[in-house]
Amino acid sequence: MGYYRLSAYVRSFEGGERDIIRPGTTFDDVLGLYVFDRKLRLLVLDAIERIEVALRASISDHLARIDGPHWYENSRHFTTRTTHSKLLADVNEILRLQRARRPESGLSGDRFVSALDYYVGHFDKPVRPPTWVVFEELSFGTIRAVFDALAPRDLQSKVARSLGVVAPVLSSWLKSYQRVRNICAHHGRLWNCGLGVYPALPKSRSIVWLDDPTVITGEPWRRQRLYPVLVSIQTILHTIPPRSTWGTRLHDLFEASPDVPLSGMGVPDNWFDDPFWSRRPQ
Repeated sequence: MGYYRLSAYVRSFEGGERDIIRPGTTFDDVLGLYVFDRKLRLLVLDAIERIEVALRASISDHLARIDGPHWYENSRHFTTRTTHSKLLADVNEILRLQRARRPESGLSGDRFVSALDYYVGHFDKPVRPPTWVVFEELSFGTIRAVFDALAPRDLQSKVARSLGVVAPVLSSWLKSYQRVRNICAHHGRLWNCGLGVYPALPKSRSIVWLDDPTVITGEPWRRQRLYPVLVSIQTILHTIPPRSTWGTRLHDLFEASPDVPLSGMGVPDNWFDDPFWSRRPQ
């Protein structure tokens, strides 16, 4: 790895004066923090993938029941013309790229092809594929924009409920997930990172949350760190899938890295003692 990448972790070992490292610090100390951050990114990305896949399916399924497999082509399902136009433009570009590489299809000898590749290879009409094909190809940013623009608004509520939350909360959380997802995908520093976008704290008792929410609300600075994002992820994973061991794996990662200062992520002491983290479906 390059020095610049590692230097972000070196800074945490400075003794108060820039470029002066605390006595006794070893290269392995710095590398250990880097490795911890890498494992954290992979774990968080694993959870966001599950949430993203569930969101794609929920939007697609709810709208298809109302207006068929090509519902997304009807502007009446969107509150803003801009979002709908961009969605169709994204779909058109995905199709253009897929058709451009069709001559290469099958050269690898792979017996399995994507749903999009199959559609392009077997159908000329309708021009655009059904929703269950399209929504597997769109970017996370586009999916989030579609959710925010769904009409009527009760559709947002139905989608949000399928993930165990309410629409305004899910909208806020998706913004945070997009930011965190980009950090993870580009191998950026997640530990001790100021995200700039933070998840709303739920007020509805219908949403599974910390038994002691004051660990966040009582110390407002924690709202600006990673911990509320981790809690929100676990909230959704209590619904999809309800028997996920993600929270336990997060705990195991923290336990295996006792020298990593968790306070940089806003994680309180004895955080795993809150029953929220070990809650199981009734």
